[in-house]
Amino acid sequence: MWDIGANVGLFAFASAARGAQVVAVEADIWLANLMHRSVLLNSLPVTVVPAALAEHLGVSKLYLSDDGRASNSLSGTGRIQTVITITLDWLLDHFPAPQVLKIDVEGVEYSVLKGGTKLLQSRPTIFCEVTENHELVGELLSTVDYDLFAARESKRCPLQRPSRDTLAIPRASEPGGC
Repeated sequence: MWDIGANVGLFAFASAARGAQVVAVEADIWLANLMHRSVLLNSLPVTVVPAALAEHLGVSKLYLSDDGRASNSLSGTGRIQTVITITLDWLLDHFPAPQVLKIDVEGVEYSVLKGGTKLLQSRPTIFCEVTENHELVGELLSTVDYDLFAARESKRCPLQRPSRDTLAIPRASEPGGC
């Protein structure tokens, strides 16, 4: 399981507790250090990567939100922390492909997914909070044969466009219906 935008590691640690090997990526150095301390204290199978995900490798500005650290983003205003940016495909060069990919990156979902063309070929199930570029995210995932659903809905009806709680499942031979 890969947790992109891991924050304090809620999904990462829950997945590890259920037996998953986890790669948790968090751009905020303070949050990444908290997760790393928890990993050490609890001997969890979680690898913490202190970096931001983007479309390209590089260096960027992480804007620290006045609304709380869960709202930090590569796009925004406010105090700045310099961060290294990596891609999903770069992670794939260094870690086994995940079966599950969780993305919560405060508006840069499209950029993150654009940096993962090789990874998307490995067909992970994706949980993604889509807050911007809904049409572009939907088009990208549809192009690589994913069906989109609302993760919180018990009835799995395909979405016309991604939402805040998007569940992207690799398309079966026959598209699902309601």
